[in-house]
Amino acid sequence: MAKVRSWAGLDVHARSVLAVTLDAQSGELRSRRLPGETAKVVEFLATLPGPTRAAYEAGPTGYGLARALQAAGIGCLVAAPGKIERPAQDKVKTDQRDAERVLRLLMIDALHPVRVPTVEEEALRDLVRAGEDVRGDLMRARQRLSKLLLRHDILYEDTSSTWTQRHRAWLRAQDLGGGAQATLLDYLGAIDTLELRRGALEKTIAELVPASPCAQTVARLRCLRGVDTLSAVGLCAEIGDFGRFQRPGKLMSYIGLVPSENSSGETRRQGAITKTGSRHARRLLVEASWHYRKTPARGITLQRRQDGQPAHIIAISWQAQQRLHRVWRRLAEDRGKRRTIVAVAVARELAGFCWALAHAD
Repeated sequence: MAKVRSWAGLDVHARSVLAVTLDAQSGELRSRRLPGETAKVVEFLATLPGPTRAAYEAGPTGYGLARALQAAGIGCLVAAPGKIERPAQDKVKTDQRDAERVLRLLMIDALHPVRVPTVEEEALRDLVRAGEDVRGDLMRARQRLSKLLLRHDILYEDTSSTWTQRHRAWLRAQDLGGGAQATLLDYLGAIDTLELRRGALEKTIAELVPASPCAQTVARLRCLRGVDTLSAVGLCAEIGDFGRFQRPGKLMSYIGLVPSENSSGETRRQGAITKTGSRHARRLLVEASWHYRKTPARGITLQRRQDGQPAHIIAISWQAQQRLHRVWRRLAEDRGKRRTIVAVAVARELAGFCWALAHAD
């Protein structure tokens, strides 16, 4: 790579961008306030003596600026905000200071880059997250309805079959009277609408998978117990390219499923998981881990998902069932750990099997 002539640290906002630049030959440091339009920022950096390298913190403005700079031949690094070093006694925060800090760390190669997804990957991830939002809204709407009935001392006896056709018929038969009845009908209407939205999003996601770059990885992840199409697509959308992780531990750390640590000298202390990275990917793995409480088996649904897959992929899936079930039994039954803690431990190892399936070739 050619020696960098111009360095640029950017503090990006929706309506403005502060650019702090440094000429490597003259040592001159300049700052300039730019409009928030991507084209204006690219045009300004293109006028600097090249080669040019820029960096900015990942944020709500997305990756459009990084893609535009790369297309213009300008090297751009999107930095992880949580890993940018800041002095503990530094109590002054301004756009100028933030841009200068990014510039200095860029020049000494001390920034942790964030992978910039393709336009297609980002669109699929947005769709998956929209489905996640609808799922959360539906859960809250159902809770509001159940709490309304509870306040009126109405309980549904068969709690194992809630939100089935029978449960809905029971809900429609309730008559609370007055404003409470109007509230009940409004809650039911909101739930019906959210279920329609959820179904439409799930259908769209399923239609986009075959033509997406992650189609093969999704098909392989579906061979795992507890991981169906939506979970597999969600993992691929949040993790991106599995190939950038050289070993399973890197993926586990990226998702935030490894223990935190506070060690000094001869003392080593480990605590709760770090919870860094994608919360959505972490939740999907934890939810799937509960399926491994049961005895390993290949049911009809799992066999259908595994149809057409190579023998070594199915072998990894079976190995995952056996190993993760042993982990459940050892931690929950032999050691008496809480099931929520066991689920997280199993999810960490499940992430390793996801990595193995993606790297099976």
